[in-house]
Amino acid sequence: MMQTEAEDRAARWLRAWDGSGIHRTGTAGDRAGAAWLAEEAKSLGANVSVEEFALDRLDPTTAHLEVDDTRIDGVPVFDAPVTGADGITGALGPAGSAAAIGVAELSPLAVYSGEYRALRRSAPHAALVFVCHSARRGLALLNAEQFGQPFGCPALQVSGGVRESVLAAAARGAAGRLVAESKRITTRAANIVVSVPGREPTRRPLVVMTPRSSWWQSTAERGGGLVCWLETLRTVLRAEPASDVVFTANSGHELGHLGLDEFVARRRGWDHANGAIWMHYGANIGAAGGTLSLQSADDPLRAAGADALTGVGVPVLLVPKTQVPSGETRDIHRAGARYLTLVGTNSWFHLPEDRWPQSVDVATVARIAAGMAALVARLTR
Repeated sequence: MMQTEAEDRAARWLRAWDGSGIHRTGTAGDRAGAAWLAEEAKSLGANVSVEEFALDRLDPTTAHLEVDDTRIDGVPVFDAPVTGADGITGALGPAGSAAAIGVAELSPLAVYSGEYRALRRSAPHAALVFVCHSARRGLALLNAEQFGQPFGCPALQVSGGVRESVLAAAARGAAGRLVAESKRITTRAANIVVSVPGREPTRRPLVVMTPRSSWWQSTAERGGGLVCWLETLRTVLRAEPASDVVFTANSGHELGHLGLDEFVARRRGWDHANGAIWMHYGANIGAAGGTLSLQSADDPLRAAGADALTGVGVPVLLVPKTQVPSGETRDIHRAGARYLTLVGTNSWFHLPEDRWPQSVDVATVARIAAGMAALVARLTR
């Protein structure tokens, strides 16, 4: 079956995103992704602003666990302190035990739970090892929600591929040594922002937001949201909206949402109830084999979003209104603003193998993007 024009655009954008490298905040791949997105937006006729912000990027230098005469390479937890060159030596044991090095198996989604924060803050260990747990084994990294304020003890993430050996070593109290060294590099990252002026500037603006940074290429995790962002921009530019529409694609997602903080800091009050309406294109939109969820505490927006998606043949799960969102809309929700968030599931979530073409369903991405672009155009009339 031949692809539609919308599917052709989606496939082209997804291939380009995948080809721009690893998109970790403040790295060469992050800059390449920003440059690509800015040029795509300009090609649609948009006036693009690049809003830079400073950060001290963390670059791991030495990160591994030594146990049973085996060295297991890993990645430091980015909001945990470092160990120093000598590392931390002692017995391994389950997290919460009296062992010097506690071991736990964690999903990337664990960072949004109170249990994870309590473990990091109060576990009686000199260091922690987190075995990455996901639908597919690999190095599914944890986001650094407290990147600006590291807390707890040094912590190392290791691949789910070594699960059995590490958990067995912890169960028998094997001796180990954990090293997690990093350096800080002062650099800059950027949000890509487009402002489309409306005919009635006194109306509240609508913000179309998507994160554009991640641990790896993250083609399904981030790519579907970027396709929705671009397709919505394409539609709004042709629609001559009544209200102002501001598009922002933010860096800093995996580091405590640094880019969103910067965006809001430049627009005081927009995250409050008397500010903007927020459309958030979140993670894993149109991931292969995934399911899509819609979240909003606002009944009219929930209904409009559900109608838009079912109208293009995309089934959607409605998240309970009382549930606090994870990701970028969490603070928007707590401030009482109106928002609509899309987020999906993805068996490659936070894994290096989240790549074009295996992890994305192009036809589904294109349908979701079309439905949401039409919805945003209606909301801005």
